[in-house]
Amino acid sequence: MAHPKRKISKTRRDKRRTHYKATAPQIATDPTTGEAHLYHRAHWHEGKLYYRGQVVIDAVEEVEA
Repeated sequence: MAHPKRKISKTRRDKRRTHYKATAPQIATDPTTGEAHLYHRAHWHEGKLYYRGQVVIDAVEEVEA
């Protein structure tokens, strides 16, 4: 089993970890509804599923049918 030959200092360890950062998600605004949502994701608004400004699924019609 592999094991380190020398102790890695806190400074060296932290220098290695500088690239692991949390990034804020990009928020888009739907042109049709004005809802804020994540990029490249569909979102629900008033019983309808929107993607790129178009209705993909209308849940209100499916419930009535």
